[in-house]
Parts: sequence; structure tokens; C-alpha cells
Amino acid sequence: MSKANLFYAQSGGVTSVINASACGVIETARQNRDKIGKVYAGLNGIVGALNEDLIDTNKESSRAIASLRSTPAGAFGSCRYKLKSFSKNQREYERLMDVFRAHNIRYFLYNGGGDSQDTANKVSQLSLDRGSPITCIGVPKTVDNDLPITDNCPGFGSVAKYVAVSIREAGLDVASMCESSTKVFVMEVMGRHAGWIAGAAGLASEQAGDAPHIILFPEIPFNRDKFLRKVKNCVKKNGHCVIVVSEGAQNKDGSFLAASGHKDAFGHAQLGGVAPFIANMVKDELGYKYHWAVADYLQRAARHIASKTDVEQAYAVGKAAVEFALKGKNAVMPAIVRGKGKRYSWKN
Repeated sequence: MSKANLFYAQSGGVTSVINASACGVIETARQNRDKIGKVYAGLNGIVGALNEDLIDTNKESSRAIASLRSTPAGAFGSCRYKLKSFSKNQREYERLMDVFRAHNIRYFLYNGGGDSQDTANKVSQLSLDRGSPITCIGVPKTVDNDLPITDNCPGFGSVAKYVAVSIREAGLDVASMCESSTKVFVMEVMGRHAGWIAGAAGLASEQAGDAPHIILFPEIPFNRDKFLRKVKNCVKKNGHCVIVVSEGAQNKDGSFLAASGHKDAFGHAQLGGVAPFIANMVKDELGYKYHWAVADYLQRAARHIASKTDVEQAYAVGKAAVEFALKGKNAVMPAIVRGKGKRYSWKN
């Protein structure tokens, strides 16, 4: 019997370190050539499997694969495509199984966030129900840092570093100009329902008066009057006010402060610009001159300022995913486990 092949794909919004996971997967698979034949990468995520657009990574040199560890974006292309349940889209699952059989793929590794882990789980369940020899492993990735079990998610550490550095620098800029110019600066960061990225901005503050002065989390309902009072008091005390707001900041009724009314490919509400919304509120009610910025793709694409630990963790979960697959584990996801002690340590 020929050696089993492995299919790897990237999904959802990419991170600055997702390719390090790809590197971990491919290099580890190459170290087990006696058990794994080819490593295919899906062109544009799971869509690559459905369209039978498979990239044979065995044709790439060891040097090219090693370079993935420091390559930004998603080297194989990602997608926002969510598989429906088997009962609602049987044909799609049958197509997936047909492609896997045609290419002797018995290992499926999906690198993504919550929806991607859901996809991997659905395929694994179908595999078990059908008795198909396909082992499915989820490879964690999300800048939102909202996957359960794992201490943190590969991708988050680098965004946290980017946001903290950026708000520190912007805060110093505003402080130097506030006497006769800008009084308020607002930076919008990612985080639909989880405020980890917004909270990471707080790392920039080392002593009283340092930016950011206000952080608006999606988990805490926005109180307009309380917010405006805090901005006014901050400007009176410090001469300026630096604000970080999560894109998912919500009103008391659960509605987003800045929802566009549209939905993305996963069915989530498409969020608009909450930074200009907040900035204009400050201008209209308090009259302060302001500037605002939306970090958007910059925060998750910034490979030049990626966290070293984040890169190492991204590679490690890719490596562990292959090791799990070879041990016959199914429908599981490698996790980061925090070590004990004051100094940060981890294992997986």
C-alpha cells in the first residue's frame, strides 16, 4: 500500500505567523517520509480541496519551506468559507471525500480559528461515520485569541505587540502636540467579541498618565455619558486623551456601535468604523480636535514586528499537529500550556 498523503490548508483571516505553522507541518512531515508521502497544500483553504487545486509542496526545496517561518500573510492563500452541516450540503462533503480518495489523502490539517476548527471537526465526524481513513487535526490560529482550552492562540502575540507599540508611539505624538493641536486620538483594533487585543494596548502604559487612557472592550457595554465624562476629565488632567476601542464595542442591548448592516462569508455581522464614530462623538459633544486610526490589516500583517514567542508557538502547533496525526489522534487541536512561575514559559 502506498504511503498516505497529507492535506494542509489555511483558513480565515491570516496572521503574521500562520506560515510558521505551515513550516512546522511540512518540515515535520518531511522528517517522517516513511509514513507520509506527499504534503498537499490547498490553494485558498478548503476551497482548494473542493476545486481540486492542490499544491504539491514536495516539489519545493528545503530552503523554500524553511523560509515560510519568516514569510508574512498566507503563503497558500486563505478563505472565508464555512462548510454547512452534512444534512444541508451532502454533495459538498462527498466532493471533499472524492478528492481525498483520489489523491490518497488520509491526514487533513486545517489551520484557522473557531470556524475552521468547526470545519475540521465536521470532516472528522463524517470520516468516523463513513469509516473513511481520514485523520483530522485542527491547527490553532486567531488574532482574537478566543479559542478555548489553549492558553493563547498563535497570531495573537504579534498583534498584541504591534498594538502596544503603536499606541505608545501615537500617545507620545499626541502628548507633544496637544497644547495647540490634537487633544484626542482614537485607535480601533480587531476583536469582535473578545477584548484581548484591546487589552493588550494597556501594555503600553508603564506609569500614571501614559497612553492609552481609555480602553473600550466588547465585553463591557458602552456607556456614552460615562465615557464622555472620562474623556473630558482626562484632557483636563493630562492635556490629551488616547483611546483604544475594539471593533466589537457594543451598546447595552448588544448592538454594535458601528455595524454596517452587512454580513461576511461566515455569517458574522460586518463591522464598520467604530473609531470615527467615537471620534466624532467626542468632537460633537466636547469640541476637541481629534485624529483616529484603524489598524485593520496592519495589525495582523506586520511580520516585521512579530513576536519571537508567537513565531515559535505557531511552528510548534504545526509540528504537534503532524505528530498527533501520526499517533492516530482525531478531531483534536494542539494547545499551548502555560508554565508555572513569574517568568513566562510554555509548552504544547
